[in-house]
Amino acid sequence: MAKIENLISKQGYDWKFSTVGGVTRVNIENGQDIAHLSELDQKLWTVLSCPVKGLEFDERTLALLDSDHDGKLRVHEVVAASQWLCKVLADMDYLVEGRDSITFGAIRHDTDEGKQVVEAAKMILGKLDVNKDEISLADVKAYMDVYEEKCKAEYSAGETEPYEPPYGEGSDAAEAAVNAVRQKIADWFMRCKLVQFDEDAAGALDVQVEKIAAISAGNLNDSVGEISAYPLARPRKEGMLPLAEGLNPAWQAPMAAVVAAVPELQGKDSVSEEEWNAVVAKIDAYTAWKAAGETAMNEAIAAKLGEHAAAIEPVERLLRYCRDYFRLLHNYVVFKDFYRRDDKFLAVFQAGKLYIDQRCCDLCVKVTDMPRSTGTAGKSGIYLLYCHCVAKSGGAQMDIVAALTDGEIGGLHEGKNAIFYDRAGNDWDATITKIVDNPISVRQAFWSPYRKFGNWVTEKITKSASEKESKQFDEMTTKADSASTNLTAKPEDAAAEKKPAAPFDIAKFAGIFAAIGLAFGAIGAALGMLGGFIVAKWYNVIILVAAVVLLISGPSMLLAWLKLRKRNLGPVLNANGWAINSDVKINTTFGKTLTSMAKYPKVVAKDPFADKKMPWWQKCLIWLGVLAVLFLLVFRLTQHRWVWQPKPVEPVAEVVDSVAPEAEAVQATADTVTVEAQAEEAPAE
Repeated sequence: MAKIENLISKQGYDWKFSTVGGVTRVNIENGQDIAHLSELDQKLWTVLSCPVKGLEFDERTLALLDSDHDGKLRVHEVVAASQWLCKVLADMDYLVEGRDSITFGAIRHDTDEGKQVVEAAKMILGKLDVNKDEISLADVKAYMDVYEEKCKAEYSAGETEPYEPPYGEGSDAAEAAVNAVRQKIADWFMRCKLVQFDEDAAGALDVQVEKIAAISAGNLNDSVGEISAYPLARPRKEGMLPLAEGLNPAWQAPMAAVVAAVPELQGKDSVSEEEWNAVVAKIDAYTAWKAAGETAMNEAIAAKLGEHAAAIEPVERLLRYCRDYFRLLHNYVVFKDFYRRDDKFLAVFQAGKLYIDQRCCDLCVKVTDMPRSTGTAGKSGIYLLYCHCVAKSGGAQMDIVAALTDGEIGGLHEGKNAIFYDRAGNDWDATITKIVDNPISVRQAFWSPYRKFGNWVTEKITKSASEKESKQFDEMTTKADSASTNLTAKPEDAAAEKKPAAPFDIAKFAGIFAAIGLAFGAIGAALGMLGGFIVAKWYNVIILVAAVVLLISGPSMLLAWLKLRKRNLGPVLNANGWAINSDVKINTTFGKTLTSMAKYPKVVAKDPFADKKMPWWQKCLIWLGVLAVLFLLVFRLTQHRWVWQPKPVEPVAEVVDSVAPEAEAVQATADTVTVEAQAEEAPAE
């Protein structure tokens, strides 16, 4: 583990600070800032560690920075790199340029580290036979390619175990031809063995005539794929595979290639399974020899290249640091690249762009641990879309999480498809797998209660309609079954099965109607109490409406405002292996830049299929009518007998005594109706 020297300077360095993303951060702007990086208090760093894989950053550079090779880049390793650069570079401002080449004059010659870099650089240029006073990463790569070819030549020359390929120079062609048909031939021999086991199974193992008849009406050249699925040849009890005649037309060309590449098969009309297996054994031995030789060669070359790469590593390290180190600091010590909103300087964790529902989400992060991410990222306060992506070419797969920071959410749901473009411009098919619901804006929160209520009403209506439809269908089928049964039943049986109808409980329904009346009375009393306020001033109606709207949307808007102030990307990054040491805020203004909405120009031409709109004067008349009705209703409530007036509360006992005779009379009437109904329905004797 690298040791950090001078973690805190005795005199201290005059750091400059600025506000980035609503959080105060230190500025890293020049070589002096980089040189004094070891003096920066670790509490002021934005990141404490990050993974070395899965970022939009050169992995080789991160591997060189990761001195303990634990897969994490930590603060002490970043500081160790700056200290090494101070011993190699004559001017630390050279890092700000981000170049992948350096002149010998920019390297220190008075330190051991600088001398080591210069010697290795001159050795590389000498081997390449290049005479110049600077070196680049391209030179290092060219030298390693030349050395790799040299290692391969030395390995081939030093090989002591000769091996003769089975078919000489044509062994590769024979290998390809045999591998193209070996599975189909193995299938054919198995069919022949089943025929030997049971001759009656020959018809089932051969191609069915119906299959050929089904495609015979069309162009058979268009059905080669289906024909190739038929057996290689008709199964035979003797098990001799024909090499020319009697073969499936779709396999004649591949079989001809096998015969041409394998000398043992030339001049024969058929071949047995033993003869064919002998050919396959030669091909397998040749394939295994090539694989073993290639593996051994690669291991030997890799070992030599590793030793040589260690010798020239100081040059590669310096060149990669010159190109990448300053950018790394802008994504580690501070998040300057994230907040500058420039496509040329995107943050290292931004994986690409997601296009969905007429918008583009610029903040997309690769997900390495889906359970952990979905469990903790919700604390960010950001509306998140988790998507599973499949590459259009190659079939590679990955998971991402996209932040939706502007617009509405009406058309978003799990299972919705989208398109994701990575940083290289490759497109991926994306599908939403999970949504973390958080406020997007105060405006969206204003409509949220009404949207939820509308969805609830729609769901209830749909459920009720479905239940009623199902109930009506069941009743209709039951009545139909009963009617068909009654047609065959005897009259006396039908009369015996007929049950008297349940009596109509008048008292029960009287109580229900009384409860409804009390409810309407309470509503009228409430309107009466507000009536005086409403008619006192005309604008009181507006105040009342605004108060109701505020009562409904206010809590949702307040909650959204509080969450938007605390919206933080930190939990999303922490869930993907980062150790974030500071808030990464996304306020409303900055959030609008992370999600771009579709903008359409003004359409002049008329849409011939557009719905007909109501004329403006009709809309005005309707609104005037509604307002007039409301005004008359309020006027009547406040000026006439519906005005609420408190009445003295009667004792409960007196109310019960006054209602009891009426309830007894209602019950007696109900009993009389029930007796009469039963008498009428009783069968005549």
